[in-house]
Amino acid sequence: MEKINRLGWAEGIAFSLYGVRVGIRVNDASMLDRIRSLVPPGSKSAHSPLVDYLYSVIAAGEARANVRRFNMIYAGAGRLARTLDLQEALGLLESDLALYIAEFARRRLFVHAGVVGWQGKAIVLPGRSFSGKSTLVAALLRAGAIYYSDEYAVFDSRGCVHPFPRPLSLRSTERSTQDCPVTRVSSESLGSSPGVAPLPVALVVASHYTPSARWRPRRLSPGQGVLLLLNNTVAARRRPKAALTILRKVVAGAKIIRGKRSEADQIAEQLLQAL
Repeated sequence: MEKINRLGWAEGIAFSLYGVRVGIRVNDASMLDRIRSLVPPGSKSAHSPLVDYLYSVIAAGEARANVRRFNMIYAGAGRLARTLDLQEALGLLESDLALYIAEFARRRLFVHAGVVGWQGKAIVLPGRSFSGKSTLVAALLRAGAIYYSDEYAVFDSRGCVHPFPRPLSLRSTERSTQDCPVTRVSSESLGSSPGVAPLPVALVVASHYTPSARWRPRRLSPGQGVLLLLNNTVAARRRPKAALTILRKVVAGAKIIRGKRSEADQIAEQLLQAL
């Protein structure tokens, strides 16, 4: 860490969210606007230099003939990225920022899930990357739902879900792999505005895209629902007791279903009608 500290740093920002304070410093002050756009939604600027975690961003600048200059990002003392592609480096920074907040948030519980609102209630779609949850969230937004998140369901101590409205990350097809390019899409472009108020959960849907599958979901018990959500909870190992307490409240008044699905647009209307 001492070697990183000795590098020339031009500027930095600090922010707090859910009791976590994070700093980001850069070697080029012109990068700050791009850095601010990566900060998780709902964050507040912090004026104190004391932070829980520090990221360091080294932009390569203009390329020179026969000289390879890498963009590098450090998370604490560890190197997070070393790449010629600045956009790739910033994408890794954005993902790691959100994951750090999700892991160490003191007043919220983060679960890997998409979330939409419908008639004052929330539909939660738990799942990790490549499970098809972002595509299903997009289909629900086109069907009239309100956007809350395509990455994390953020629960409070009452079991209500709060908005975490970063742009959706959509791939070209639901069968896309990790190598397929991701397009960032705003909820407004899909005809939906981001939600504002926390919502109680009315429906939890565990689904996975399977070509030509018939949508015949089966009902799960509240206990099975808790285990399903716990399996996707970021801080499950760090805060197991608190996680179980909150997740029991999440499923207390919710219907939980699981099933294979085909195209997202084909079941979006059915999910909204289920409420």
